[in-house]
Amino acid sequence: MIGLEKGFVRLIPYHAEWKRIFEHEKSCLQAAIGMYVLDIQHVGSTSVPQMVAKPIIDIAIAVRNFEEARACIRPIEDLGYEYRGENGIPRRHFFAKGNPRTHHIHMNEIDGQDWKEQILFRDYLTRNRQAAQKYAAIKKELARRYPTDRLSYTDGKGAFIKSVLQLARHEREKEQAG
Repeated sequence: MIGLEKGFVRLIPYHAEWKRIFEHEKSCLQAAIGMYVLDIQHVGSTSVPQMVAKPIIDIAIAVRNFEEARACIRPIEDLGYEYRGENGIPRRHFFAKGNPRTHHIHMNEIDGQDWKEQILFRDYLTRNRQAAQKYAAIKKELARRYPTDRLSYTDGKGAFIKSVLQLARHEREKEQAG
């Protein structure tokens, strides 16, 4: 039900079990690094009900300070994760678990853009069925075109993700103003 070979793109239908798997991992992480953690959220496509997804659980962890969060690296590695540095996103600690991959951790400062955008995107897709269906269609087409090219698959989603984030920000601003 979860696990994807490195470098491959394979989408599967939504499984309600993903939420339970996330909750279990969240408990382990809280026990290991809870003193540094401000929030732990299930993000990515496995967190959006009825969304097709690569079978990898994405976990976002909010911390107060990027540098201080280095103290979390060893305890997270002790849970079976591999530390991958910032992995292309400044001020993000990134971890991967499993072979095949089962989990990714994105550890960001709570006021950082990456943290905010992951939550904003997930929440918008969860509320907006039409946007979620469009995203699913884009993902399926990209997975069909790039089954062994994760970078092209990810890059192909970029314009849609940016447009959804723009809509979500606008929606949030309207709610806050009204």
